[in-house]
Amino acid sequence: MRRYLGMKPFSGRRRRLALVAVAVSALAVSGAVAASGSTPSSGTVTDTSGAKSWSAGPFLAPNVTAQAGDPVCTLPQSCDDYTLTVTTPAGYGDANNLKIAVSWPNAAADFDVYVLNSAGATVATAASSADPEVIVLPPTSGTYTVRVVPFAPLGQSYSASASMVAKASDGAPGSTAPAPKLANYGAPETLADAHNAGEPSIGNSFKTGSSFYQAYLSTYKVRFNDAVTPPAATWSDVSAKAANGCLAGSTISLDPILYTDAVTGRTFESQLSGANSLTCYTDDEGLTWHPSTGGGIKSGVDHQTLGGGNFVAGDPLNALNLYPRAVYYCSQDIATAFCALSRDGGATFGVGVPVYNLLDCGGLHGHIMVAPDGTAYVPNKNCGGNQAVTVSSDNGKTWTVHKIPNSLPGDTDPAVSIGANGTVYFGYANGDGTQHVAVSHDKGVTWVNDFNVGASQGVKNSVFPTAVAGDDNRAAVSWIGTTTAGNYQDAVNFKGAWHLYTAFTYDGGASWVTVDATPTDPVQIGSICTGGTTCGTDRNLLDFIGSTIDKQGRVQVGYADGCTGSCASTGVNNFDAYATIARQYDGLTMFAASDPAANLTLSNVSAALAANGASSITATVTNLGKAAATAPVQFVVNGTVLSTSAPVAVPAGTSKTVTAAWSTKQLKGSQTVLAITDPANVVTESNEADNRRSISVTIK
Repeated sequence: MRRYLGMKPFSGRRRRLALVAVAVSALAVSGAVAASGSTPSSGTVTDTSGAKSWSAGPFLAPNVTAQAGDPVCTLPQSCDDYTLTVTTPAGYGDANNLKIAVSWPNAAADFDVYVLNSAGATVATAASSADPEVIVLPPTSGTYTVRVVPFAPLGQSYSASASMVAKASDGAPGSTAPAPKLANYGAPETLADAHNAGEPSIGNSFKTGSSFYQAYLSTYKVRFNDAVTPPAATWSDVSAKAANGCLAGSTISLDPILYTDAVTGRTFESQLSGANSLTCYTDDEGLTWHPSTGGGIKSGVDHQTLGGGNFVAGDPLNALNLYPRAVYYCSQDIATAFCALSRDGGATFGVGVPVYNLLDCGGLHGHIMVAPDGTAYVPNKNCGGNQAVTVSSDNGKTWTVHKIPNSLPGDTDPAVSIGANGTVYFGYANGDGTQHVAVSHDKGVTWVNDFNVGASQGVKNSVFPTAVAGDDNRAAVSWIGTTTAGNYQDAVNFKGAWHLYTAFTYDGGASWVTVDATPTDPVQIGSICTGGTTCGTDRNLLDFIGSTIDKQGRVQVGYADGCTGSCASTGVNNFDAYATIARQYDGLTMFAASDPAANLTLSNVSAALAANGASSITATVTNLGKAAATAPVQFVVNGTVLSTSAPVAVPAGTSKTVTAAWSTKQLKGSQTVLAITDPANVVTESNEADNRRSISVTIK
């Protein structure tokens, strides 16, 4: 690959090819052993039959032919076929799916699964490094071949099952909050890595308001000017270099990562170098950089992540802290992952502690996040058949894996974020392609509100989720998604258009509002490969995107745009990786204190007097604020309430007129008329002092 010089290790299929090498070595010693065929060789699953199971093996010879298309199953290559007959009544697929799961004892091995229809065409594929591999597809009646391919078998046998399962909820309950709006800002063409920004990271300093974007070897500082409409962005290159204190900066990388501590403003840029990383940090927004030891010992060789926050209180070792905030470095190996804690602000790191092993989870994990109470979370896409998060509540000394019960293993990293009081939001691309968010109130022990947040937009396939949270009941999950179903890694046949989506919750995940942040300009057209360095040009976006919030709680998503130039108009993808930020500019933010506020005022009050006493009072309510408001208008005459209107909806920047009947037949002389909008003071306003207006009326 152009960025990583073909050296990005052990991500996706690169990790799998390492296992193939192990298998080939074993064959050289022991000789090939023919695997036994599936037992039984066929079965029928119906709406009432229950699950059907079969098994086969052991397998020693790896079959990697699917790297160049469909797997080859003629000698000397091996595949195992099971004939599956599906019989269901009409309409059964409206509420049910067919689920096929294939597992094996040693998670270091790898098998792939293909489902072929009666014509021999592939209709579904599960070809990741997950154990088990899971396929979910419509339960259409017919005869199918379930083909299991021993990609890296390591002498393992497999077990498989086919069953009918109820469909998950069609989607998350819709939020009543108005849909937020985001604007997209591309990097200037003059920046060195403007078009070399696959798997970017983004952070924000609450101290200064600056955002930081990592594009390969380059670190960019971005300032937003909200004094103009639309807001403008200014990008500048503040990359770590030998000239500004980072001797190893901007030289070589197997994986780039950036982390900004929002509280202190300290920003890290890390470049994977193998079993460690070349890391530097800055406290002055890139004017000067300082070297770090990079990570702990021991560390993994891939997919490093940096994160931090408060230390867990009560730890006796906190007496050794030389910096007020914890910094973690985590990375994966083939069989495990390690996290190391820094107590001196990331200058040095302690011992790398295993956070799981292959009996718990596969190697590939997402980005570490630290809760306000110091609890650390590392998400994982496959832990024994579910996606999961591994949690440490003791400053990284020990870790516990907690699964998301209804999830299916996926092909892309999940993401986690934590609200102000510890509510955990877990965003994941489910094994069936849908984008989900689950919520935990007990540090991952149990989960609620596991919803498909892409359903309202018709999203069928999802990759690269990223998550942020602010107030405890507010979170946002962003991802790249497409409304096209099917095998999105099929470079020949998949033609879907991918967009950047963000789902917002303002009630702790009970409801969501999802928006398309790139409605007229796709992020990619065609396939997206998540299979590692053996992919073709459709791996231009690499492995993830990132998100952050600013001090006002506005969401910012750092992503690489793969469809630039004429791509959007012609539909021909150019597989770019253009550094881009989607930034929220309207709607409720992650902090209620920063929400756009209404400002209801009474711009006019008048009385229309009638000789017969059938008079009236009219008030004009104007909303000078930036948010809509609904409130009644109360009329008071000489200190006595005359009437209170029904609630009146007043959008921001508009006015509404309210009229009340006033009997003046028995009145003479001067009358004091008072109009009050929002008399019960239930609307949050930027100015609570201008809700009243009075006039004097003389009746003769």
